[in-house]
Amino acid sequence: MTNKLHDIGVAGQIGPYSDAVEVPPNSRWLFTAGTPGLALDGDLPGDITGQAELAWTHIITMLDRAGMGVKDLVKVTHYLLRASDIPAYVKVRARFLGDVRPASMLLVIPELVRPEFLLEIEAYAATSY
Repeated sequence: MTNKLHDIGVAGQIGPYSDAVEVPPNSRWLFTAGTPGLALDGDLPGDITGQAELAWTHIITMLDRAGMGVKDLVKVTHYLLRASDIPAYVKVRARFLGDVRPASMLLVIPELVRPEFLLEIEAYAATSY
């Protein structure tokens, strides 16, 4: 069984995501914390592209450890500090997700837990047993 997309046409007017995703009964779920583009050694790239690439790499690693992949993403929430970073961020997101279209929300917010973070990504994934 796979997750089922329910597109009503709104998402298609805005970007590469789905209006809704239905998860079948008895699925395994994975919820990630807000994930910044922070390297495991504590280094932090100074630009949105570098931080986005690291954050998505971390998300992919978490999915992999749970026996999942990007195709299992159900919902992604993207938190960015600057609207001007959206075009660069969207390019990185597209490279990591390809044709996968989870439900999605992108917010531009005033701050994150650490002032040097330019983004955090929160993801939900589900797959059958």
